[in-house]
Order: sequence, then C-alpha cells, then structure tokens
Amino acid sequence: METDTKTTEITAKKGPHPINQRAVRRLKNIEGQVRGIMRMVEEEKYCVDILTQVSAVRAALNSVGMLILRRHIETCVTNAIKAGGEGKTEIIDELMGMLSKARL
Repeated sequence: METDTKTTEITAKKGPHPINQRAVRRLKNIEGQVRGIMRMVEEEKYCVDILTQVSAVRAALNSVGMLILRRHIETCVTNAIKAGGEGKTEIIDELMGMLSKARL
C-alpha cells in the first residue's frame, strides 16, 4: 500500500502549534502567580513583597508576548511577504502599529 506523503505531512501538522503550547503553559503559571498575589493582598502581606510578585508577573507576560510575536513573524508576516501584493504592506503596517503600542 502506498502512502500519500502530502496527507501524512498535513496530518503531522495538526494540533496546537508548539509555540502556542509553550505560551499556554506559561500563562497557566502566570495565572497561579496572580492568584498568589491576590492571596497576598487579602492577607495584607508586606507591600514590597507584593510589588516584587507584580513585577515578576509583568516580566512573565512580556515573555509570553515575545513568544507570540515570534510566531506571528515566523508565520503570518512571513507568509504575507512571500505572497506579496497589498497583504504584504498591510501586515507590515499592522506589525509596526502593534510594536509602537506594545511594551515588549
């Protein structure tokens, strides 16, 4: 029996993108950190300790943002540039606009 390589390649590509899997794992960790911060506030812990945890969450969110940005550039931006035409200009404008607003 002959195997269709295109079908095999398509089947192999299904499922969550590895970068998305990493991002979700990190976001779950961040969720736990935020719950910990809420608990610290409720228990009236030392403010500097709370602020330290807030800073850690910000850094973790920035890290997730960079992961997602990398995937966007590797997939959406690259594909639009390869395709050319108006889509290329639009995606570059979108990326530049997002970067000007982001604090990544």
